[in-house]
Amino acid sequence: MLTMHRIDALDAEILLTLDRDPQATVLSLSRSLGVARNTVHARLRRLVNDGSLAPFSQRVRTEALGLPLIAFISISISQSASDEATAALQAVPEIIEMHATTGDADLLAKVAAKDPADLHRVTNAMLAIAGVVRTSTAMSLVEVMPTRTLPLLEAVAHSK
Repeated sequence: MLTMHRIDALDAEILLTLDRDPQATVLSLSRSLGVARNTVHARLRRLVNDGSLAPFSQRVRTEALGLPLIAFISISISQSASDEATAALQAVPEIIEMHATTGDADLLAKVAAKDPADLHRVTNAMLAIAGVVRTSTAMSLVEVMPTRTLPLLEAVAHSK
C-alpha cells in the first residue's frame, strides 16, 4: 500500500498550472512558478509514485468509449461471500467505480453502459455473481457537476 504525502501549496500550484496547460514541460513549469526545475521534477515524480495522482485513464470520458449512460447501483452482498463477490464485481468492466458503504446496501457502484438495455445486461451479470443478493439501480439523467478537485487545489495553493 502506498503512503500518500499531503499535497502542499507548491504541489497544488504545480498541479493547477498543469491543469491550465497539460502540455507544459518541467522547464516551463519551473519558470512560471519561479522554482528550480529539479524541484518541480522531484515533486511531480513523488506525486505519481505515491499515488497522489490518478492514472491518465481516469480522465477518459465514458461517452468517448460509446458508453454515455451512467447509473449508480446499490449492491447487497452475502457477508459470507463478501470478498469473492467484491472480486468478481471488480472484474466487470462496466463498473467504473465502487465503494463500500453504510446503510441498506453494502456497495455502491458507478456503472457505464450504452443504453438502458445494455445497463439491464450489466445488472443481470452482476446479479449472476455468487454472493450478490440484490441490486437497486438509479440512472443518471444528466451530469450536473463532474468530479472535481480544482476548488480544493486552489484552497491548498492559497493557504501559503
